[in-house]
Amino acid sequence: MKLSARNVIKGTVKEINTGAINCEIIITTLHGETIVSVITKESVESLELKVGKEVYAVVKATNVMVAID
Repeated sequence: MKLSARNVIKGTVKEINTGAINCEIIITTLHGETIVSVITKESVESLELKVGKEVYAVVKATNVMVAID
């Protein structure tokens, strides 16, 4: 697999919260950080995602916002 995205982070599926159409996937990285992604239920099934499965979080964004209170 080759990707144009430079931010590819390996982790493990910690939790899957299933909705009617989308699912929230919670990934724990090798360093203990948490990444949350929302993908379609169809994608979860296609990728055969299950808790404990090793995955890659692929981040490709042109903007990153920073905010403070």
